[in-house]
Amino acid sequence: MRIAIIPARGGSKRIPRKNIKPFYGKPMIAWAIETARASGLFEHIVVTTDDAEISALARTWGTETPFVRPAELADDYTPTVPVVAHAIGACQSLGWQVDQVCCIYPAVPFMQSTDLVAALQMLETNDTDYVFPVAAYPSAIQRALRQLPNGLMAPFYSQYASTRTQDLELAYYDVGQFYWGRSQAWLEGKNVHQYGMGLVIPSWRVVDIDNTEDWHRAELMYAAFKDANRPA
Repeated sequence: MRIAIIPARGGSKRIPRKNIKPFYGKPMIAWAIETARASGLFEHIVVTTDDAEISALARTWGTETPFVRPAELADDYTPTVPVVAHAIGACQSLGWQVDQVCCIYPAVPFMQSTDLVAALQMLETNDTDYVFPVAAYPSAIQRALRQLPNGLMAPFYSQYASTRTQDLELAYYDVGQFYWGRSQAWLEGKNVHQYGMGLVIPSWRVVDIDNTEDWHRAELMYAAFKDANRPA
């Protein structure tokens, strides 16, 4: 069985109620739910939350909330893997035979169902525990600079100070949209980045919404995409 688990706690600090704040006519979490449903991959889409309002709203958008996330897994410092592992265990206690699990973050309005499909194919055809989307850094990380107390700039890696950027290895970052994983890997607490493969996606449809500036940028990006796809 394949299931999606959407972790959506209620205590967002930098953007209060971020997971249910309206974004272009829908609660933010609804974008993740609808994309998961559109993929046709999941027998169950589960929201794990400590918040009654989020739980009720999630059900109206077609997800299940068969358990309440415990408070010790709903603070600002709880990593994702233990949250997903708890959710898998709770689902297994219902008699579900869970084989593959996709953790989908709730604030991902640009996530594509085709990426969910492609990542699952990678998981099923490779010897890996996880697959998650990544994008290339816009500039060579080996040429990164630091600012000294006197205001002068200095390279982090002086050995690359004179190397052409086109001669340096590409570097990628986790775009923070979703993580496909084998159920046992989640339950064993395996680190996603150490045991996972990356599905490369274009950086122009990636936005990490952590603060109000990010939210505004996401709105501008969505407006641009909407205009670009509007019939002539």
